[in-house]
Amino acid sequence: MPMLRLWIWLKVTVFRVRPESPERQRARALIAAIDAGGVPLNPARVNDIARQLGLEVSRKAAPEDTIARIRIALQYRGPAA
Repeated sequence: MPMLRLWIWLKVTVFRVRPESPERQRARALIAAIDAGGVPLNPARVNDIARQLGLEVSRKAAPEDTIARIRIALQYRGPAA
């Protein structure tokens, strides 16, 4: 019986799937749209998404550079951090 309790505890606390933050969902949606062939028309929107992820972005930064940084941020912080 103790092993069952341990398994239940592990399942509930350690292995649970945490929901993704709205900022990360928005960034993933942007990247998915770009990968599907879309072009971001509003650089301010791209910068806003990057800032919500915690990236520092200049207003003069090229959207392509910012998108590349968003991709890296999504990779390094894991699937649902």
